[in-house]
Amino acid sequence: MVTVLIAILLPFVCAALIPLLYRRLRRVTHLGWFVFSVPFILFLLLARYIPQIAGGKTFIHTYEWIPSFNINITTYLDGLSMIFGLLITGVGSLVILYSIFYLSTKESLHHFYCYLLLFMGAMLGVVFSDNLMVLYTFWELTSVSSFLLIAFWHHRKASRAGAKKAMMITVFGGLSMLAGFLMLYVAADTFSIREIVAHVEVIRDHALFTPALILILLGAFTKSAQFPFHIWLPDAMEAPTPVSAYLHSATMVKAGIYLVARFSPVFGGEAIWFWLVSVIGLVTLFWGSFNAVRQTDLKALLAFSTISQLGLIMSLFGLGSVGHYYGYTKDSIIYTQASFAALFHLINHSTFKGALFMMVGIVDHEVGTRDIRRLGGLMSLMPITFTIAVIGSFSMAGLPPFNGFLSKEMFFAAVLAIRDVEAFSIADVGLFFPLVAWVASIFTFVYSLILISRTFLGKLQPEKIDRKPHEAPLGMLISPIILCLLVVGIFFFPNVLGHYILEPAMASIYPTFPTANELTPHISAWHGINAELFMTLGVIVLGIILFKTLKSWKPMYRIFSQKYTFNNYYNRMIEISESGSEKLTRKYMTGNLTHYFVYIYVFFVALIAGYFIYSDAMTFNFDMDSTIESYELILVFVMVFAAVWMIFAKGRVTAMLLNGVLGYSIAFFFVIFRAPDLALTQLVVESVTTALFLLCFKYLPDLMPEAPRKRVQWSKAMISIFVGATVTMVGLAVVHYEQFEPVSTYFNDAYELAGGSNIVNTILGDFRAFDTMLEVVVLLIAGLGVYTLTKLKPRKEEADHEN
Repeated sequence: MVTVLIAILLPFVCAALIPLLYRRLRRVTHLGWFVFSVPFILFLLLARYIPQIAGGKTFIHTYEWIPSFNINITTYLDGLSMIFGLLITGVGSLVILYSIFYLSTKESLHHFYCYLLLFMGAMLGVVFSDNLMVLYTFWELTSVSSFLLIAFWHHRKASRAGAKKAMMITVFGGLSMLAGFLMLYVAADTFSIREIVAHVEVIRDHALFTPALILILLGAFTKSAQFPFHIWLPDAMEAPTPVSAYLHSATMVKAGIYLVARFSPVFGGEAIWFWLVSVIGLVTLFWGSFNAVRQTDLKALLAFSTISQLGLIMSLFGLGSVGHYYGYTKDSIIYTQASFAALFHLINHSTFKGALFMMVGIVDHEVGTRDIRRLGGLMSLMPITFTIAVIGSFSMAGLPPFNGFLSKEMFFAAVLAIRDVEAFSIADVGLFFPLVAWVASIFTFVYSLILISRTFLGKLQPEKIDRKPHEAPLGMLISPIILCLLVVGIFFFPNVLGHYILEPAMASIYPTFPTANELTPHISAWHGINAELFMTLGVIVLGIILFKTLKSWKPMYRIFSQKYTFNNYYNRMIEISESGSEKLTRKYMTGNLTHYFVYIYVFFVALIAGYFIYSDAMTFNFDMDSTIESYELILVFVMVFAAVWMIFAKGRVTAMLLNGVLGYSIAFFFVIFRAPDLALTQLVVESVTTALFLLCFKYLPDLMPEAPRKRVQWSKAMISIFVGATVTMVGLAVVHYEQFEPVSTYFNDAYELAGGSNIVNTILGDFRAFDTMLEVVVLLIAGLGVYTLTKLKPRKEEADHEN
């Protein structure tokens, strides 16, 4: 389907146009309006297919890329990718609209929007790709583009450090994921996710199945900030608020969630998948909510709350994997509802967390600080922002009438239902799941109250803030208001979302189940008096008590020394690796050219000669060799004489002339072996280089006599002998090595393969065409760089305006 390919490529095309158009656009309108049209149009295009996707249809199209390696661009639009596609484009539209009024025109907006479009296209590529290698390509592109977005304010040290940490952790996970993908390819003999799902029963017994599972999860956990890889997310909050609202609530951190959901049909029935996904998700849920309470910066609080909510979603997908173990039965449907709750909360979290990030950006923009110790009393001065904060926070806390309440109740139902499962020995620790979920929800309620009360209630502290607080302009309020309307609207009409969006996604996660209708429960706010209701009441009561007594128990956080945090371990690891690499570099980067040649030649001899000797490839058979003529012996003698004399030459000119003798002798050998074109090339190159060297050496002083120690002289001589012997023996061994067919036989069919009767011309013009193309690409990139530096530099008046 061409629409999906357009959705992937359009952001990249527009990102490439921004450097060429931004000067013209800025004279007419804000650059953001041009960028806003991209996700908005894509959202409308994708929304057209909602009825067909809800009807069970999927859209697949393959564009050949590298068919010989089974790597093709296959786009796949189903219920699961539709959810993420709508979030990427829908929330992206609102974020760009918000950024138009949030970011100053003095900012480097063309860079910002270019990075944002690159990220948007990469995320769409991730969720719409069926080929594992293509998915991985887009996956790493999200890491690169998010690095650029987080480090947008690169003049700040914290922004650069946060971007580097996010890059290192997520790229490490991405490389692990790549290894898992390759293992999965070896097991399944295909890169297609659909084909892997279809033949999963065949590959479950493969030896690489479990290692692939672990490595793929490692990539998902690092990208979605799961414990203990969560440490990059709080530091990434140094990015501009629109970036945080987009990357860290609706898109980038959801990429790992998508990966787990997409591979649930493959790994879902495995015990290790269940335990890793559900337990790490629950630990992340608790640790994020527990640490959010202690934060004094509003964005840091939202960062840890995001970690917590991501853990909640991840744990639900782990619990829902039990449904794959039992298969389709009437009794197992209750376990699949955990995956339904995960998808439901995935959407809910994007709405209320996006609104909260924008709310914090408004407070920072209009008040000048995010420190809750300096805030308070803003309710009367910023009533609309206060309303946004209340709706978003109460939804995050799981209170009615907001959508977070509905998915939180389903979360409680899932952790309670899992206690009765006999598979994977869950019943032995079944109480662990609801207990951790309940305690984490209490802390979630506490930090939600902190967010509202410390910012908007109490007394205003004008002496502690830099600006006079006032309500934000309407343009900055539109996006969070729309998100808040969705928060309330989903609560009152949840089954519209359930039928058209969530039900087809459930069919993607459970493709072997006969119908998705039974997998989609009816969503309602009231389920009667049950255990979930009592858990919610307990969260509210204990949450209020803990909030009221916060000053008395908050000092317990001091027990956790910063010395033993994962953040500190990461910093120590970076310091040790940097200092160790610096010491190692100083040992071999001595500034002595002789040392560098020694490293190169010793490594060359050890690797090449060692391999040939180890593999018994040093075989010689001179019976079939041609006879050596007397004039060939004379040429060899001349070359040996020139080479030896060059070592003892006392002048640069003499040494250069002897080097020319070697070059011309090689040209004569080319003539003898009937290669006139090579001989002519050698003669021309040797003549030009000899003349140039002589011209340069004329102005250099004479060689200074050296008196190196005998040990140094002998070591140089031995290295030279070993290198010469290695090259000679390898050359002889290759001539007599008959285990493989010679490469030259391939070119004997040059006329049939390429239509050229001259083999040499065909090799240069056809078989080396790819190499030549890459050389041309290098020249093109260099030319573009020169053009950019010279022609696209800002004019003086524009530079003064930007400064």
